[in-house]
Amino acid sequence: MKLIVVDDYEAVSRAGADVIASIIGRKPHSAIVIATGDTPMGIYEQLAARNARGDVDASRILAFQLDEYLGVPPGDRRSLYGWMERSFLAPLDIPDANVVRLPWDEGLAEEGCAAYVRAVEAVGGFDLAVLGLGPNGHLGFNEPPSGPGSRTRLVDLTNESIESNADYWGGPDVVPRRAVTAGMDLLLAARQILLVVSGEHKQDILRRTLDGPVTPDVPSSYLQQAGGVIVLADRAASPSVG
Repeated sequence: MKLIVVDDYEAVSRAGADVIASIIGRKPHSAIVIATGDTPMGIYEQLAARNARGDVDASRILAFQLDEYLGVPPGDRRSLYGWMERSFLAPLDIPDANVVRLPWDEGLAEEGCAAYVRAVEAVGGFDLAVLGLGPNGHLGFNEPPSGPGSRTRLVDLTNESIESNADYWGGPDVVPRRAVTAGMDLLLAARQILLVVSGEHKQDILRRTLDGPVTPDVPSSYLQQAGGVIVLADRAASPSVG
């Protein structure tokens, strides 16, 4: 695991874009699983600007959705797929044929999760997993307790996750209680993992991720045992501060 601490969010965004651009440059058809959430948005904006200048061509990557709220259709602006489409897919000119989605309909969830896993296996696993760090250590929506063998599945969201997503939804009472997530087994097996962390409120959970016991109660702690992990944090989030 390699920890890179930079001055601020803007520096995180530039450094994160450098990592992704380098991987795409080496392998234009890379399989990349894409986080949404506030933290990686600056990275995607940087990549979009580079794409517009012709410095990056991401149009051939295979983009995999990381997670989705159950019961929220793609046309709903709160859909995580819709967020991924607006922030990453469209700005980088990635065609629909190169996107693997998770199911949002509970009736199709089991079949959809199985199809997602088959798609990952068909390309030999993820070349890169771009991940944020949840307030309770979740990766995607792998809520605690989630061990390294946790598979792509339906999950019940914890109160911490509901509260952290309340602003996005307009209040905790309207946040969906269930979601679908790519499994820990797939994420931890990625050839490269980029964990992006920003803000003082993430200091404690980042410390537990980097140095705490490896435990299902902090799913992100399993990154200590994974290969090819880059943790990119600003100084506000760094456990050495404060």
